[in-house]
Parts: sequence; structure tokens; C-alpha cells
Amino acid sequence: MSHAARRFALACTIVLIVPAGHAGSPVAGTPVAGTPMASGSGGAVATISEQASQSAMAILDKGGNAIDAAVAAAATLGVTDPYSCGIGGGGFMMIYLAKDKRVITVDHRETAPGKITPTVFQENGKESNLDATIASAASVGVPGTVRGWHEALSRYGTMSFKQVLAPAIGVASKGFPVRENFNRMSADNQKKFQLFASSSALFLKDGKPLAVGTVLKNPGLAKAYRELAAQGQKAFYQGPIARAIVDAVARPPVAAGVRVRAGAMSMADLANYEARIRQPVRTTYRGYEIVGMPLPSSGGIAIGEALNLLEGYNLKALPRASAEHLTMEASRLSFADRNAYLADPEYVDAPVAGLLSKEYAARRRTQMNLERAGPKVLAGDPYPFQNDPSVPQRPQATRLLADNAHTTHLAVSDKEGNIVAYTFTIESWGGSGIVVPGYGFLLNNEMTDFDFSGPHPNVPEAGKRPRSSMAPTMAFKNGKPAFTIGSPGGATIITTVLQTIVNHVDFGMPMDKAINAPRLSQRNDATTEIEPGFAGSAQALALEKLGYKWAARPEEIGAANAIVFNADGTVTAVSEGKRHGVGSALVQKSAN
Repeated sequence: MSHAARRFALACTIVLIVPAGHAGSPVAGTPVAGTPMASGSGGAVATISEQASQSAMAILDKGGNAIDAAVAAAATLGVTDPYSCGIGGGGFMMIYLAKDKRVITVDHRETAPGKITPTVFQENGKESNLDATIASAASVGVPGTVRGWHEALSRYGTMSFKQVLAPAIGVASKGFPVRENFNRMSADNQKKFQLFASSSALFLKDGKPLAVGTVLKNPGLAKAYRELAAQGQKAFYQGPIARAIVDAVARPPVAAGVRVRAGAMSMADLANYEARIRQPVRTTYRGYEIVGMPLPSSGGIAIGEALNLLEGYNLKALPRASAEHLTMEASRLSFADRNAYLADPEYVDAPVAGLLSKEYAARRRTQMNLERAGPKVLAGDPYPFQNDPSVPQRPQATRLLADNAHTTHLAVSDKEGNIVAYTFTIESWGGSGIVVPGYGFLLNNEMTDFDFSGPHPNVPEAGKRPRSSMAPTMAFKNGKPAFTIGSPGGATIITTVLQTIVNHVDFGMPMDKAINAPRLSQRNDATTEIEPGFAGSAQALALEKLGYKWAARPEEIGAANAIVFNADGTVTAVSEGKRHGVGSALVQKSAN
């Protein structure tokens, strides 16, 4: 199995609607289970963490806006969901500014250190071992999360780091109870954490995962947040935290007798890191305007192309198996194009306009097999539809690849109507496995989101941002917000968001049903990924008759959060009802 096929990426997902006035406040260490759906008026929030949802509400109670609340929730997720996200990683934040009726994005994806070359992950002419590369300092990209938070707060927020980090500092200091999902992920990362003394000390006890119910305190992360609260983002990119990161990458804090590959990050890499303010990508679908994340995330483009392909069919009039088949075939074609063309826009002139062209979709649609699961397909040719003189010629054909899966997503709306949809990550569950000594956060392994060999647009280069699949998404109808959706899951983010949109828009499912429906992920592979319990179901048997074959190891796909803006002015916040534990949805004023 190729490295690309085995990669996985996680991300933290938060969806919040949060005007001021909610009476809730975070209670660190309280073992509360989430309520995955809530409807009402005023503020609402949906995250995978009860503490994170409460942190957002606390900030809005104090007069903060959606951007302030999003950062507060994200910082708390860095405490309670550290294996998916945190200040050692990066992400993509989409912001709707209600007053201006415009959407902008804050790209704070990690970048490759300055000494990186395209052959960094090759040894004797062969690609480096993926597992060994992940659990090493060589996989660590320059973290962007703190700079992204700074840009969002300074441009669009109303509060300081000191104010928005206060709830997370409380949770990190007082601790939170380990739940079943946290324990399971600790077990999955046990071998990786055992490699590093700092990680074992924080997340293991006697080399074993912390037992369910154990209160986990993280004084190191509380210290890091306090330094950010006092000094702002400079504390992370130029101060003692920066030095601790560079030291951990140069001399990984390994356990006795362990050796892993070191990295080459410098203080200059951190000091020179910049976030990017980018315009989103857009398409239309069944009367909605779908607004997605631009490059270096492939999410918005891949979802937009797949929706353009599906627009040619009346899915709701078809048998469910036929409609799902078409959805997966659209995803197959979209992934073939995504894998071939998309990468950091500062290094590659990708044919984005062509890929999102309705005319290209009409041409590409002729390659969809309407009756059977298709074989792997080659990339299409979007260049005749590009209409962009800055991309004068077609690149050479490239091999088709897949990519990685663990993350979290967030969306927030305030009383003025501003919305934040935010997905951020440290890449694999547990990232590189390296906890920065003294500061309690895991470093990412985002460099493994590059392709290890070329020719390919997504090979490593100094300063380059690896291609991502993160897809914070907003949908508008008649110029007004209709819903927002996002998910963790690496490359499965794209299929999760696509499938949820189809469930909600085409099949008319309420958002909670759309999110909780069984998930399938077809990414131009011979097999389709499924979740535990799906094989043998009536739905699975119907698809098997169309030629579908399932991946050998069913795994949970995604952990979505959404908010629906109802026609009567109410809002419905929705988190997962079963995946990744049970999510937490809160509203300011309940409809009940």
C-alpha cells in the first residue's frame, strides 16, 4: 500500500452560533455529556467538547463576537481534544462579515521549514517509511494556529488574547475528566507517545493510557496560554515558546534508548511565519451559493466540482442506492482532478476556474458510470475551461494520490450575524507524538501531507504549505446564510461535507439526520471506505449489487458540526450523536 493511500489527517471541528446573553459558563473538570442538537433563538454553539461549547458561550456573555468566541472554543479544544488540534498545528478559518455581506478566509496552514528540499522524504531513491516519518521531528511543519488566531482577533474580533484564552486556561489548570473516546485515542497513540518522554509524562501513566474518569490537568499548556495572554503572538513566534519548539525539533525529547529523526526548523522559520487572507471559492447548487475554502486547501474546490457534477441529476427522484452511487462517482472524478492539479497556490498555478466551471462539469459528467461502480479514473482536462491567461499550458500528467485524516471543525455566529466556520489540526491523531517540553502541546506531523516524491505539484519545498482537505463550508440562499458545515477526517472531510450537503439539500433530511446518516468515502480508489456496522446492511447490499467493494477495516468517518439558519429566524445547532463520543450543542434561548 502506498504512503499516500495510508495517510490520515485529523482536525478539530466547531460550529457555533453565539450572540450574547447565554447564562452558561465553563466548569472545568465537570464530567458532563454533550447534547448533540439544540434549537432556539439567539446564540447557539456546536462542538465535540462540552467545555469548548461553554467557553464560547462565556465569551459571548461578556460581549465578545463570533470571532472572539471561535478562538475561545478552539483554545479549549486544544486542551480537551489535543490529539486532533492545538497551537502546535494550523488550520483554515472562514469568516462571514454580516455588515459587509462578504466572506474572507484566514489561511494559517503550517509551512515547510526553510531547509526543506523536495527529496527530504526519500532515502536511497525510495520513499521514507511513513510511520517512522510521522513519529519524528522531521514531520513537523512551522505551526500557524497562533498567528491565525492573532490575525482573526486583530482584524475582526473585539477582544484580546487575555480575554479569549481565559476559559481554556481554566480548563487546562483545573483539568477535565478523561472519557471513553479520549482513552481509546490514547491507546491508539500509546506506542508513539512511548517514544517521547514529555508525551508519556502527560498522556500516559506507567506507559498506559489514562483510565476513564481520570482528571487530566495540563499546567504546561496553561503556562503557554498565559504567556500568549500576556505577550500576544510574539510569545509563540519569537519568545521562549519558540525556542522550546525549535529545541524539540532539533533534539526530540525521546525516551531512554529511543532514536527518531530530527528536523531542521529554525527560529527564523517561526519569526517569518505569516498567515494569509484569501478569497473563498464559490459555486451554486440547487439554488444555494456554496462558499468553500480555497487553496492550499483542496476541500472547497473538490466539493464544488462534485456538486457541479451532481447538479445534472435529479437525485431525490432516484432510488437511494442510485443517488448514493452517483454521489460517490462524482467524488471519484473530483478526487482524480484534486490529486493531479491542486497544491499551494504560491507554488503552483492550479486551474481552479476550470475545475469549478459548469461547462467542465458537463464534459466531465459524460465519464460518470451511471449503472456501476467505476474503476479508478484519470484526471480530466480543465484547461479549455480555465479562461485564465496566467495558466498558459497543461502540466505533465501526474500520478494520482490520496491523503491524510484527523482534525476538528468550528462555526460561530453572533447577534450581528457574523459567522465563523473553522477547521484546524495537528494532522494525524496525536500529530508527531512530540509534546513540547514545559508547554504541554503536541507538534504537528503536517509535512507528511506532502507527496514524498514527484513529479507532483504537492512535493515538499521550503516555505510551502502542504495541500489540505479541510473544508469549512457556508451555504447561502437568496443572499442570506442558510447553513454551515464542516468536519474532521483528512481526505474524508471532502466526502463527509459533500454527503451531508446532499443529504440535507437533495434528500431533505433535517441536519441532525444528515449528519448522523451512515458515511461512505470514495476517493478514486478500488474500494470504498465505510463505518463499522455498515457492511451487511440493506443499504450496503444494494450498493454491492452496483459493484461496490468495501475497505477491509471499517473506521469512524468524520465528526461533523453544523448550524442551520431557519427561515423563521431561529437557529439549530447540530453536533454528532454518536461519532467521536457525543457532541455538544447549546442555544441561548431554547425553543422548548
